[in-house]
Amino acid sequence: MSSLNPTLGALLRGLRARQGWTLKEMSEKSGIPISTLSKVEHDRLTLTYDKLQQVSRRLGLRMSELFAEPAEDAVQPVTARRSLGDVSRAVRVETPNYDYYYLCTELRRKRMIPVLTKIRAKSVEQFGDLVHHAGEEYIYVLRGRVTVVTDHYDPVTLDEGQSIYIDSNMGHAYLAGEGCDEAEVLGVMSSADDELMRALFTIHEEQKRAEPIASAVPTKSRRKVSVI
Repeated sequence: MSSLNPTLGALLRGLRARQGWTLKEMSEKSGIPISTLSKVEHDRLTLTYDKLQQVSRRLGLRMSELFAEPAEDAVQPVTARRSLGDVSRAVRVETPNYDYYYLCTELRRKRMIPVLTKIRAKSVEQFGDLVHHAGEEYIYVLRGRVTVVTDHYDPVTLDEGQSIYIDSNMGHAYLAGEGCDEAEVLGVMSSADDELMRALFTIHEEQKRAEPIASAVPTKSRRKVSVI
């Protein structure tokens, strides 16, 4: 099973073996502590988004390679896979508008990308340009109120327990609804496009660069939870 669906740990372990590096040498090259690398290689720990960026930059890997196998590989049938979602092991991405917690990141070639999102932006002006990417997505409101803004429909506000399914190619934004400082949603994104994860990370980087636009976001909700 692991040969068809390698984990992040297997990918890093295989890379280290191909290069003939010891764990200490891998640590020196990636900037990740030996103890952390050992746990990742044995699938007992994952890495935060910032650490994944650091590893990919220092080792010359594309970010997408840490989440998907090379596209040229033949597609293998997927059976009996499972992954337990745990926020403490999620890959966290923090932007001015959202905090994303990517779940079940050890699985490769996922047909769905599950993500827990905390939403802070309260207006389109604060949010900036609407985002769009390949595929479709579904969100379910866990806490607070969420206003969904899209290119082709009037804004709609969802309360706890309500949900929406949209075409992700359509420009869209999720905002904290009136009277809500921070909302929390569970989302699932799906696409046949192998580059969906790369497209999402590109959006995250654009949102990070837009930090000055979102300077009015309350800081009390921006506490950072480190995975390592």
